[in-house]
Amino acid sequence: MTAADASVPTAPRASAGRKRLIVTVCTMAATLMQALDNTIANVSLPHMQGSLSASADQITWVLTAYIIAAAIMTAPVGWFTNRFGRKKFFIATLVGFTVTSALCGLAQSLPEMVLFRLLQGGFGAALIPLSQTTMLDLYPPHQRGMAMALWGMGVMVGPILGPTLGGVLTDLYDWRWVFYVNLPFGILATAGLLFFLDEQPRNARLRFDWIGFAALGLALGALQLMLDRGEGKDWFGSPEIIAEAVIGGFAFYLFAVHMLTAEKPLLPPRMFRDRNFVGGLTMMLAMGLVMLSSAALLPPFLQNLGGLSVTQAGLLMAPRGFGTMAAMLIAGKLSSRVDPRLLMLFGIVLLIGTIGQMSFWTPAVSQNSILVTTIIQGFGMGFVFIPLQVAAFATLPAEYRADATSLFSLMRNIGAAIGVSLSVAVLTRSASIAHSQLAETITPFNRLLQSGTPGLILNPALPIGLAAIDGEITVQSQIIGFMSAFRFMMLTSVPALFALLLLRNAKPAARSSGPPKAAALD
Repeated sequence: MTAADASVPTAPRASAGRKRLIVTVCTMAATLMQALDNTIANVSLPHMQGSLSASADQITWVLTAYIIAAAIMTAPVGWFTNRFGRKKFFIATLVGFTVTSALCGLAQSLPEMVLFRLLQGGFGAALIPLSQTTMLDLYPPHQRGMAMALWGMGVMVGPILGPTLGGVLTDLYDWRWVFYVNLPFGILATAGLLFFLDEQPRNARLRFDWIGFAALGLALGALQLMLDRGEGKDWFGSPEIIAEAVIGGFAFYLFAVHMLTAEKPLLPPRMFRDRNFVGGLTMMLAMGLVMLSSAALLPPFLQNLGGLSVTQAGLLMAPRGFGTMAAMLIAGKLSSRVDPRLLMLFGIVLLIGTIGQMSFWTPAVSQNSILVTTIIQGFGMGFVFIPLQVAAFATLPAEYRADATSLFSLMRNIGAAIGVSLSVAVLTRSASIAHSQLAETITPFNRLLQSGTPGLILNPALPIGLAAIDGEITVQSQIIGFMSAFRFMMLTSVPALFALLLLRNAKPAARSSGPPKAAALD
């Protein structure tokens, strides 16, 4: 064989490699866009509130509308993929997400913004499951650890860097740029997938399970409303919250019964026979309770108690994302060589340790301590997330992959919603109790307030002294509240250790092993 003959077969492989790279970059762009939009608008809400003439309660619907729509539309992603084909559905959702992002930036009133955010959340719900499915099919089993590391960077780093990017864009330009920033990435990603991602087989005769979708949608919507409005409504002291809890629980029950008895349910029940997949879902729910809770509590801690600006707080949180990225790269390489359960155990231990350390923080904590703790915490998250993806899909047949990835995203979002709501509830309740207990010790007969400097500045008999005392009590009670919330988060991390027992170190299923599907690259 001549040198020329030997070089002939390398051209298609090189071409396939370039296509894979382009599809990977476009898939990552889609993942990062959706993940960023979960949190990028949070810090811009006060600016939106003035522009859209909304109250403090009304403006939160900008966030809630997106979350509810994304939660409801995540479950049927597998059906849409199988019915219309992954490429067509992926491009349609990318175009929809990009267009609705532009509409959000152009919104002139609160109803317009809520409507556009609902549409943006509905289109964005499919981006992460589709991206994960595409990455799993692009790479063979021995390379899926690194593939999931690349994909996981967008999923994990996006929500962490969202507040930082949102604060910078709002300070330098305008809150509308929080949405306009999606346009160039959306256009480029759409063009790349249009030209380089080939279609997968589809089932044009597949019928949609409207009963299952309605039951699951009602359950998720009621759950999200209960979690979002529970704290403001005093939880189960409110008839509204009780009604939402009853409706959500009953709808979940109907969905489960329908899934097990229907001929063609929305989610195929056979995939729940895979032990690793079920263990992965349980693990993802447990980790979802913690993954975004700490990111949600850190900004108010740094701004309200630490006195930092929005930009300063965002920049101080950014290194956490770098720790996550570094851990994902390392874990991605180790996942094919080391038992994924050992890697996850290492990550969970780091998470529990760093959150426990945060439970002792006060406003006097140094920025260096914050940086070191958050970087290690991000490192722990990376070591949990990537091995979990590899272990959960190792033995699952490929035909269930589209439904499985959408369900994985749904469990992560449900866990995050529950974790954030419970953490905020613990913070508010602990701070309120601490305020009452500290206020009980302040009386005109307290000798410490009758002489010296305290007697001049903190005299409860004088209006200025009473105001100063109340301000100091509020600060101290907030510190206690944050300590309690971080301690609660540490305790909610412990069940993840027990969830590891549900997983097993298994070889990839024969039906899903082998080279990447030709349809994705040819």
